[in-house]
Amino acid sequence: MPETTPGGLTRLAFGGDYNPEQWPETVWQEDVRLMREAGVSMVSVGIFSWALLEPEPGVYDFGWLDRLLDLLHENGIRVDLGTPTVVPPVWFYRAHPEALPVTADGTRYEFGSRGAICHSNADYRAAAANITTRLADRYGNHPALAMWHVHNEYGVPVSACYCDSCAAHFRRWLGATYETVDAVNEAWGTAFWGQRYTDFEQINPPRLTPTVGNPGQALDYKRFADATIRENFRMERDILHRLSPGVPVTTNFMTALSQCDSIDYWAWGREVDLVTNDHYLITDGRRTHVNLAMAADLTRSVAGGAPWLLLEHSTSGVNWQARNPAKAPGQMARNSLAHVARGSEGAMFFQWRQSRRGAEKFHSAMLPHGGTDTRVWREVVELGASIDTLGPIRGTRTQADVAVLWDWHSWWAQNLDWRPTEDHDARERADTFYEVLYDRHLTVDFAHPEADLSAYPLVVVPALYLMTEAAGLNLKEYVEHGGTLVVSYFSGIVDEHDAVHEGAYPGPLREVLGLTVEEFSPLLKGEKVRITGPDGAELGADVWTEFVVPRGAETVWTYADGLTAGRPAVTRHRLGKGTAWYVSTRLGTDGLDTLLGRAAEDARIAPRADLPHDVEVVRRTGESGTFLFVVNHTAADAKVPLDTSGTELLTGERAAGRLAVPAGAVRVVRLDG
Repeated sequence: MPETTPGGLTRLAFGGDYNPEQWPETVWQEDVRLMREAGVSMVSVGIFSWALLEPEPGVYDFGWLDRLLDLLHENGIRVDLGTPTVVPPVWFYRAHPEALPVTADGTRYEFGSRGAICHSNADYRAAAANITTRLADRYGNHPALAMWHVHNEYGVPVSACYCDSCAAHFRRWLGATYETVDAVNEAWGTAFWGQRYTDFEQINPPRLTPTVGNPGQALDYKRFADATIRENFRMERDILHRLSPGVPVTTNFMTALSQCDSIDYWAWGREVDLVTNDHYLITDGRRTHVNLAMAADLTRSVAGGAPWLLLEHSTSGVNWQARNPAKAPGQMARNSLAHVARGSEGAMFFQWRQSRRGAEKFHSAMLPHGGTDTRVWREVVELGASIDTLGPIRGTRTQADVAVLWDWHSWWAQNLDWRPTEDHDARERADTFYEVLYDRHLTVDFAHPEADLSAYPLVVVPALYLMTEAAGLNLKEYVEHGGTLVVSYFSGIVDEHDAVHEGAYPGPLREVLGLTVEEFSPLLKGEKVRITGPDGAELGADVWTEFVVPRGAETVWTYADGLTAGRPAVTRHRLGKGTAWYVSTRLGTDGLDTLLGRAAEDARIAPRADLPHDVEVVRRTGESGTFLFVVNHTAADAKVPLDTSGTELLTGERAAGRLAVPAGAVRVVRLDG
């Protein structure tokens, strides 16, 4: 089995992307001196360096990289060495212009950015394999090497190409997937609108059409594009495993649901030796720490619950949003340690030294333009010391309370054209359900719909439009064996080919929910409805209503107005030893909190009302002990009850009974016993 932790790293990872090729070599010595001052333990190198490593076809210059790796090794800094295959040199594109990707409307991108790659292109694959082989031959046993970093943020900014090479590759993929063209016709429902094919050669990618194209074809093309990119990753990974045995291989994911929607990370998590992730705050006025926690929980889940690594985030502002505010004092450390609480084995940044030129020169860095006499630098040094004290948590695992089901294929299908309303957003539902669970101080594992759910007393399904029969059976068995399930509207509607399940909605969920849905009734923009509970209390809802028919389920809330007035809005169904809840409309956070409070009672999850709002409390447990992370995102001091005494690692103080956490601060208690 390949190693799953960075080689030679005896503490948590702390550092960032290091791009010394942007600076004269006279700066390198200063960089390394300051890295040691900041407590840097690992840097990522060479990710965008192909044009320097191979300045002409077959002509190589490794001298500068030799000197750099030796310098880092001499100073005790480990190296996450990149394969630079995200940025082929300009000479490559001049020789192979067809390797530049083509959009669905036929536009071919030009050289001059990054990630402009047709992943079906044979010349690109050969060139990528060659430079990866050269690097592995030269550095596979270098003493500074901790792990390999393949490519960069696959799927960003280009996930799919629609050129003729991709068309031919897509046909081969369809042949391998379906075997016969008749099976493709059946899966895609090509009898509709006379789209039937008689030969694979007639099939093209879902290019621009005068109106909506075939949704089954569009969904399969997303799968094909993801599988093609993953195939290229495996090619590089296997070269590295062969020539550099024992060194883990990774690539940096972007699991935050707002940052990359083209990659099936459940599949990718099985391909890397160590799951790593990049996370950047979306500063749109919402509570950014909630999205951060969600991304960290999702990344840990993709890793199967194992420790993972935050490979990139920002010390302060980014540069690619419409408005890029700086992080508040202390926020960098708070963000970093919140990732660590949820399973990361360190905190890495983009990047070490802030660029003076190029597209990201206003993106913050560990060493800012202003140098060491800056707030950011002082906070970096302080964070490095904090990270160093947390070494005992290495290898421990974050403990979760509940599971949220998520499937990228369902999200892809949900986002295709011509759905009942454009106002229903699967990601918004996932965000909102997660926020309510977060505010109830419940730590979340995300799970694939067909995964083993037996460890969770409560499972939530915020948006699962596409659901296989196997997933439906899995949820039925989960409830029968004593689990509590909460399902939101427009779930269980179509199968893996985007074909509506036979019979009444919601397909494979009918039996477990004890109901059918006769008809969807989306609301007009701005329209709202009220639903009434058994005690007469009302909740507000919008976007969506349904004509629900109970078939064993009891009605808990009823529509008070609108077309569905008098009909069930929220139901509860006892099945076997467990309970299944269904909510057929879009509730806000207050309404969802009420609903999930009732479901939590069914799941015998005790309320945690003694924990302050916006103060995270997360546990990591392993052979080295149990560690309680408390992250205070508020501007007021907080006190958190402790069920046992312990030692606070960041201050060295003893804690018992109640733990005081200053405003904006983090505390990590190693619990006794």
